[in-house]
Amino acid sequence: MHAETETAARENLVLVLTIPVEPEEIDPDADLAGRYSLTSLNKVLFLTSLCDETGTELSRFTERDLARMTTLREVVEAVTPSTVEAV
Repeated sequence: MHAETETAARENLVLVLTIPVEPEEIDPDADLAGRYSLTSLNKVLFLTSLCDETGTELSRFTERDLARMTTLREVVEAVTPSTVEAV
């Protein structure tokens, strides 16, 4: 995973979780809804803030793309190509 994007993802994710978790404690392969109780609304808030921070256009993702992002690793991998292109 791209280190800067992963750090940004972890930090933005913990801001929307309803359970207390430290950024470094998040398992990158855990289901975000199942393990961390991430709701669909909080997922949108998380992805919006992450895309804002990384300079990624949220509009480049389809509804299907967003549904496939179920783990932190999947989110980081989806956002990273845009981050690298934007630099």
